[in-house]
Amino acid sequence: MPLLNTAESPLPLFFVPGEYSVEPACLAWQQESCFALRRQVFCTEQKIFVQDDRDEIDKSSIMLGAWSCLFGHRDEVVGTVRLHQPETGLWWGSRLAVAKPYRRIGGLGVALIKLAVGTAKAHGATSFLAHVQAQNRALFESLDWLALDEKTLHGRAHYLMQANIEAYEPMATGLSVLPRVVI
Repeated sequence: MPLLNTAESPLPLFFVPGEYSVEPACLAWQQESCFALRRQVFCTEQKIFVQDDRDEIDKSSIMLGAWSCLFGHRDEVVGTVRLHQPETGLWWGSRLAVAKPYRRIGGLGVALIKLAVGTAKAHGATSFLAHVQAQNRALFESLDWLALDEKTLHGRAHYLMQANIEAYEPMATGLSVLPRVVI
């Protein structure tokens, strides 16, 4: 995240937090932070939705968030994903978003995906699906996902993908991620 470099405060131009916390967004302020990030990515940046990307799924979903940590405390939400179970055993992930300044931090999107599938598995998932934007297919394949179908959603190419649920450990809590800067 860019910081000002002034004569009074010679801070680095780019500061990378030393740790990230990836966990369920249980409190109202955590969920609102995740919704704000989704609006930034899907409405403002990608222009997939006009004013808001919320829908009926949000009422029954589990929201996960990735927070940058400063001195061991959550600072700001830098990533999010939601998951829901429309029928017993079948879970879906959607609205995976990482804030633009943090996309160069390797591991945040991966941690959100692993926690989403692991959380669903801890809740009895036997299948986990997602519609993945075409440019992210390789990332998901590297995490043991299989492309099942190609389709256009919201005017963009997507793949219907399925996680190899056996490749994921059940997770009932969050995890910490140490940053890896990708240049």
